[in-house]
This record gives sequence, structure tokens and C-alpha cells, in this order.
Amino acid sequence: MTDSTALLTDRYELTMLDAALHSGAHERPCVFEAFGRSLPGGRRYGIVAGTGRLLELIERFRFGDEELEYLRQAQIVSEATLDWLADFRFRGDIRGYREGEVYFPGSPLLVVEAPFGEGVLLETLILSVLNYDSAVATAAARMVSAARGRPVAEMGSRRTGERSAVAAARAAYIAGFGATSNLEAGREWGVPTMGTAAHAFTMLHDDELSAFRAQVATLGPSTTLLVDTYDIPTGVENAVRAGGSELGAVRLDSGDLLTLVGEVREQLDRLGNTSTRITVTNDLDENAIAALAATPVDSFGVGTSVVTGSGSPAAGMVYKLVAKQLDDGTWLPVEKRSAHKQTHGGSKHPYRVLEDGRAVSETIAVAAAEAPASARALHVPLMAAGVPEAGAIGPDAVAAAREHRADAVAELPDRAFRLAAGEPAIPTVYVV
Repeated sequence: MTDSTALLTDRYELTMLDAALHSGAHERPCVFEAFGRSLPGGRRYGIVAGTGRLLELIERFRFGDEELEYLRQAQIVSEATLDWLADFRFRGDIRGYREGEVYFPGSPLLVVEAPFGEGVLLETLILSVLNYDSAVATAAARMVSAARGRPVAEMGSRRTGERSAVAAARAAYIAGFGATSNLEAGREWGVPTMGTAAHAFTMLHDDELSAFRAQVATLGPSTTLLVDTYDIPTGVENAVRAGGSELGAVRLDSGDLLTLVGEVREQLDRLGNTSTRITVTNDLDENAIAALAATPVDSFGVGTSVVTGSGSPAAGMVYKLVAKQLDDGTWLPVEKRSAHKQTHGGSKHPYRVLEDGRAVSETIAVAAAEAPASARALHVPLMAAGVPEAGAIGPDAVAAAREHRADAVAELPDRAFRLAAGEPAIPTVYVV
């Protein structure tokens, strides 16, 4: 195994390159575009995530000796193409939406300007990252809105692949989650981590009170005690005995939460623990969180639903050629005309049109069309000559994306936050 990302791709990217090298078209300057034809699950808006980690993966898209030997042994491409790949690194330019930006159908999220041979190789990598990370971030943003200001933590590592777990934690944090249970996401991306104990820790000890006392002695009274291993009222009583009036929180992971949260709050108050918080973690999604809004719950932990995009694990994005340069130097828009899969040709520049600080349309200027008035430009440079923009990668970029997501979501009209499936919150308008 190597550090290369070059084989995280589909075979047809390389066979297209092989044929393009044969025809001589591989050097033709082209514009590729990643976008979604619709929003997953009838959602009202999407959140862009994965950009920063994608740029780092593109930097490592190189064909070393092991990758080339595999391609040779498997007879994927010709020897001439193997020679070309041996010197390959992406040297093109990439612009696109800032990570954390809101997007809508047709939004040109990522624009790759490069010779065909370079741009076509990145298709699978771009889509595998943006489709998953943006699906997670979009679902997570809905959960954050449903929580109405109460903290939400990501804890779904055991419900997805080990590397997807890190990506999901990163995307959820950008979307407004406050922490993750995943330590690699903390180390690699600077996402705050949290976690205390599972039911196994309680069952390990001779009785529940002994387990709680051991946890408080180690982690301090501000810890969170899991009170539903056996009997919840007894668990709450034992938690208060172990942590005293300074006990940080109790956690509920089972049962009828709509009823239990109120009962536990009443019991805690009666025992003098008015400042002890209640957190819930029982197979939550945005709808369950919204249903709990009227209860005295203080925070939420979400697992399966967030790492699977709450029923939409991919954002439905595609990567298409939209323009090519002719021999005389002019640019020719190209587009797909297949039924239900049409594309809009031409290089594009998107804007968010605002009225009184609220978004009213996603306006996409094609080619040389003028920018609309009262609009915010959505594209920023992401990579120049194959080198990522410094502010677009690393943990600092994750923190910046999180801040930008909050600002972008604040521009949306109220209808954007409806959980029921429906039309996008604002229309997408093309200006030619």
C-alpha cells in the first residue's frame, strides 16, 4: 500500500485517457463541472462539504511504481499511457463553492479547468468525496436546525466504514454539530471530541452505583452518566448519589424519550440537581429531534442517521464536460441532451441574489453573461496549477467552513427549514 490516491477511481477514467492519447485529444483544454441535478430526499437546500480533504487527495493523485505495475499486470492501459501516467500530476486550476456553502440544483460546485487527460482522471475521486460528505453535511444541517440551538454531537463511527467515519465527523462539524466521538477526526481535522462510557462499563461492575462512582472519580463530577442500563429512575438516583449536585449530565439511550425526558427532568429537580443536563442518543434523526423540541432535553447525540445522510447517503452529484477549446483558441460549450439527464453547457459563474439579506435565487451566469445586481459571488479559487489554496485545506479550513456555513444558512428564507419533502427553497436561474 502507498500514499497514492491514483487508484481510488473507476477503470473507465483510465481507458478514456488511453483512447484520448491515441487520438491526440488528451491535451485539449477543457472545463469540467461537478453539480447536482436535484437535492436528495426532496430537501430544501444542500451544504457543500469535503472540498478541503478532496484537494489534499488530488495532490496525492500520483502513479508510483506499485500503481503502474498493477495497471501493467492487469493490462488496463497501453505502455504509452503507462509512460504518460508515470510523470502525471494534476496541474490544472479548480474553482468552486466555498466549503460550508449552501447549494441548490444546478449549482456548479466545483469547476476543473485542465487538459482533458488531467481533468477526466479526477471524476471518480471528486464525486466520491463530494457526494458523501455533502450528503452527511446536508442531513446534519437539518438536525442542527431541528435542535433549535441545543448542542448536537456526532457518534456514528460504528455505523459506517472506518475512513467514512472520519469524513462524516468532519462534515457534520462543518454543518454545525458541536463534537464527535471519533478521535481520528479530532487528530486530523481539529474536530472537538467527546465520550464517557457505554453500558458495558456499568455491567462490568458489581452494581450500577459502583460503576458511576468509578466514572466520577476518574472523569470528575461534570461527566455524563448513562442511566438506562437497568431501571431509569433508579439509575438517576444512583447518578445523583455518585455525582452530587455538580453532576454534569445524564444520558438516555432507550425508551419512549418523549415521555422519559420530562420524567427524568422532574426527578433530577426533585433531587436538587437542577443544573444537571439531559442528553439523548436513541436512534435520532432530524424528525425525532424536532419531536423532542418541546421537552426539557439539553443536547442530542446522533449516530446512524447522520453518517448515512439520514436516508440519502449520496448527494446525487455528477461530473460533466461543459466546454472545450477548439484549435483556433475559441471555446465551445458542450452539453448532454439525454432524456432527464440534460446538462447546461458553457463555463459558469454562480451568484446568490439577495433581497434584504435573504436569498431569493441562485443565479448562474453562463460564459460572459453579466453578474446580477445585489448578488454574492459564490466561486472562490481552490487550486492553481495543481497547488491547493492555503486557506482551503487543513484544520483551519474546517473551522472556517463551519463559520461560513452558519452565515450562508442565515441567508435562507424560512421555508428552507421545513423538514417535509418539497421544492428547493429558492429557484436556480440561468443567465446567458
